[in-house]
Amino acid sequence: MRLSSCWVNNNIRINNTNGTSIRRRLRASLSVTTGESTMATNSVRVAAAQMTSITDLASNFSTCSRLVKEAASAGAKLLCFPEAFSFVGAKDGDSVSIAQPLDGPIMDQYCSLARESSIWLSLGGFQEKGSDPRHLFNTHVVVDDTGKIQTTYRKIHLFDVDVPGGRVYKESNFTESGKDIVAVDSPIGRLGLSVCYDLRFPELYQLLRFQHGAQILLVPAAFTKVTGEAHWEILLRARAIENQCYVIAAAQAGTHNDKRESYGDTLIIDPWGTVVGRLPDRLSTGIVVADIDLSLVDSVREKMPIAKQRKPFDFWKAASL
Repeated sequence: MRLSSCWVNNNIRINNTNGTSIRRRLRASLSVTTGESTMATNSVRVAAAQMTSITDLASNFSTCSRLVKEAASAGAKLLCFPEAFSFVGAKDGDSVSIAQPLDGPIMDQYCSLARESSIWLSLGGFQEKGSDPRHLFNTHVVVDDTGKIQTTYRKIHLFDVDVPGGRVYKESNFTESGKDIVAVDSPIGRLGLSVCYDLRFPELYQLLRFQHGAQILLVPAAFTKVTGEAHWEILLRARAIENQCYVIAAAQAGTHNDKRESYGDTLIIDPWGTVVGRLPDRLSTGIVVADIDLSLVDSVREKMPIAKQRKPFDFWKAASL
């Protein structure tokens, strides 16, 4: 796959995959005869950010502000940020001390960014104040181009894991689990929301696709170095393929502090499982840009109609083993 790239402000690299040729080849393989004019009509530009958040809220906001401006300048209608975009603590529980409600000053700053640049933002996950002083919600927030919060999703699957060769994580010690599956309409398409560790639970994405009509799955994350090296890309491509959706996966990258390191490798993947956007340096701060073509989603689903062929969830309850 060929990547073309350009340098912006000497320190942020924006990459465009040659998505048009990939879509042409895919349409040919599926015997689709959609014309170039139709493709252009259905194509919308999106961007995904990669960054290394720290304990400094102001510094993180400055980085996000810069990336928003670059995405808007590149013509993106949506910019997706990674999990913990606004803050990464030095130790477990630090995030609780800075957690705020969604109408607090931290989120208000990010809503202003969306409004000032006239761009939709996917902000996940944000440290939303929980129901008691000892917990927060890990909340994925979607803000429209007027600065209004369109919807929120609270992370359902919490990262309670003993990472092989690494440390023990216990997210549930300071985070409340969400209960609701969330999808929302946008100018880019119908977005299905998730956060990081949710990626390992395919039934969530199946519900987003088959019951909530998602066309684009958003997976903001802060995968560990160990789990990212082993599973990050393969899980993302699997979710794209099995649900016939685009996947936009914005990632934290690099060393946050002496106890935490994230894998990085921000990706945009099409519904055929092809990576159509990727930063050449999986640890750099920057944005990757790609064009979302919803006619490609329709074509893949029409030629391989798994929505009609799949068994409903109730079927498997009654099936004999």
